[in-house]
Amino acid sequence: MEEQNIPVDPKKDAPFRLNYKRCLIISLCFLGIMMLWQVYNSYCAPMLTDLFAEAIYHIPIGEDPRANTDEYLNVQYIVGIIMAIDNIAALIMLPIFGRLSDKTKTRFGKRMPYIMIGTLGAAIAFPFVPLLYIYSSVAGMIVMMAVVVFFMMMYRNPAVALQPDVTPKPLRSRANGLTNCIGFVGGLIGSALAMFLAYSDIREGDNPWLLMIPFIATSVVMVVTTLVVFFLIKENKIAEEMGPELARGELYSEAVDIIDQEEGKMSKGNKRSLIFLLVAEMLWFMGFNAIETFIANYGIFYLNVSSSDVSLGTIILSVVSFFTFMVGGFISEKIGRKWTVALGLAVLFAAFFAACFVQPTGVIKDPSADIQYYTMPMIFWFIFALAGIGWAFINTCSFPMVIELGGNKEIGKFTGYYYAISMGAQSLTSIAVGGVLSATRVWISLLAYSTVAIALSFIVFLFVKAPHRKANLKHTKGIDALDGD
Repeated sequence: MEEQNIPVDPKKDAPFRLNYKRCLIISLCFLGIMMLWQVYNSYCAPMLTDLFAEAIYHIPIGEDPRANTDEYLNVQYIVGIIMAIDNIAALIMLPIFGRLSDKTKTRFGKRMPYIMIGTLGAAIAFPFVPLLYIYSSVAGMIVMMAVVVFFMMMYRNPAVALQPDVTPKPLRSRANGLTNCIGFVGGLIGSALAMFLAYSDIREGDNPWLLMIPFIATSVVMVVTTLVVFFLIKENKIAEEMGPELARGELYSEAVDIIDQEEGKMSKGNKRSLIFLLVAEMLWFMGFNAIETFIANYGIFYLNVSSSDVSLGTIILSVVSFFTFMVGGFISEKIGRKWTVALGLAVLFAAFFAACFVQPTGVIKDPSADIQYYTMPMIFWFIFALAGIGWAFINTCSFPMVIELGGNKEIGKFTGYYYAISMGAQSLTSIAVGGVLSATRVWISLLAYSTVAIALSFIVFLFVKAPHRKANLKHTKGIDALDGD
């Protein structure tokens, strides 16, 4: 680990202090984002699986998963493609909306117009996804999923970029840790909805309209949290006030070379690190999103557990991540962002590798039920927790590392790079895993795929150069942390 302490004028070397109150309010945007994606991933893949199995093999929705294992596996390739197609357009849209918001000037700010329009569009479209499923419209459901993704891409990039817009570089890991904490609260709410309104239970029952509840609830939460941000965060005023602090923060950038804010050109060292970082990011998102996209199907159609058990696992992951995010921010200030991410990758690899050896328990959860579900293997609860720790370390520091390599005038652009890679990974991995499952006809290949992807990511990431330049940081505690100063 390379450490650099840059000498500056003592008068200019006052401690950096994070405004937790403002950071917390801005983070509410991310709560809606994570809640939507959790509900989206919990329900869309199983709903598409049932619709395609019904359309192609004439298997009625609600059939015992064990009775048609091959048929359900065969349609995973199509499900993977559909889950990916909606995100392929995001590869183009994310950088576009990032650049547009960088150059936008309105009385509401440069990010806020995109946040408001994107939120409204996604909130209106989201409940139509389960509605079209209820009416067995495969084409309609797919089109509406694409509409939701479009508006989320308009919303996501500017919403995430708003935080570093007003946060000096030395504080961005800590701020990103808090943002992810709030985001995972949204994911936790989405997981709780998926657990109490389990798809596996609804598909057997007589009231499919229950599926509308988590989607409508998500839309309401998105609108409410975004309105809070709109009325409490005066973007232009804050950006002007933070100008001197942002400029001073450049001295402590963990980029290979300090960015020239006027020229805005990247050095060869920064370009090299950015390439390795984005490739590593692509691989770790491929590994994690494979599990995220197919874990509901893995639990329902292989482990033969209730989808509520799978949702409980994601809740465990979310809760553990919540408590780890801020820890990751403080650790990165001690050892640097690079080695914090490397630690997270090692932990995530251990979790996925261990999961490869877990088999269904064979213990019937409810012998009196029409469909007899098994209990979730106990070891999986520990695996979910371990994965939550690793994923939190990675997410706390990886986003600041990417935007660190660009200037303060290009935060939206580099945010676009980061999220375009993550969405690209999700698109590619959905198709790849669907193909792997259909070709191998073995569910455990899902976990093997993710384990290999994380291992490759770790190797590539070691080539990223990230000097650790220590800044004077003030750690505010107690009620003072919520002070608006």
